[in-house]
Amino acid sequence: MTIDFHTHVFPDKIADKTIDALAKKASIPPFSNGTVAGLVEKMDRSDVSVAVNLPVVTNPSQFDSVNRFASVINSEFADKDKKIVSFAGIHPACEDIEGKMSWIKSAGFLGVKIHPDYQETFFDDERYVSILECAKELDLIVTTHAGFDGGYPDAPIRCTPDRARRVIERVGHKKLILAHLGANELIDDVIENLCGLDVYFDTAYVLRFTEKEKFLKLLEKHGEDRILFASDSPWSDIAGDVRILKSFSLGKTTEDKILGENARKLLNI
Repeated sequence: MTIDFHTHVFPDKIADKTIDALAKKASIPPFSNGTVAGLVEKMDRSDVSVAVNLPVVTNPSQFDSVNRFASVINSEFADKDKKIVSFAGIHPACEDIEGKMSWIKSAGFLGVKIHPDYQETFFDDERYVSILECAKELDLIVTTHAGFDGGYPDAPIRCTPDRARRVIERVGHKKLILAHLGANELIDDVIENLCGLDVYFDTAYVLRFTEKEKFLKLLEKHGEDRILFASDSPWSDIAGDVRILKSFSLGKTTEDKILGENARKLLNI
């Protein structure tokens, strides 16, 4: 089973406009149209059984609408063998973080997505700490963008390895995922400061730009059990990223764990 742990979809009526705006903002060409149907098509072409949708709440006022769409996705795919599993989204400036996290759990979501850059908040901010503490108590997965974001080329990186390490050591949430191999464009810093900690890395977006030797070094230091295959679709090609990972000649056991087994256990499916 291959699981893509990091994808993005949008309601059909806004998908074209949203993808166009984001592509221009980050100067990144899309590989899909950003719709649910578009993601399913890419899953079919790459033999992916499950894709995790990670919605981003860019303003606290979006909490209800974003999570309403995420709930519709989960209902639509609940009884299907090939499925999209949507996490919820939350913003650190939302009122009543504890209450909203409890609602996310009661609504059946398996996790939440946060994005320090799009939410203009540093990862070690007390409000993110509160989200992570709630997630730990409620047994919810948390995926965060980590490292450089092309949409904010002149802004400070809000989730650096040193900030992530402080939060990891403080909260100790075992279901935290740092996207983009721990920190986009900062792999040497990740290897030095994050590898070996009790945290997951996903491979979203970065496989095309990661040297095999660097990936193998990170894998050796961090271990094969806490790396999750992810594409960041529509911002990377799922099938192409699967081919790149397989080209690293990791061996069947390690490859199977990264492509799906680690994710299957984390998602309990």
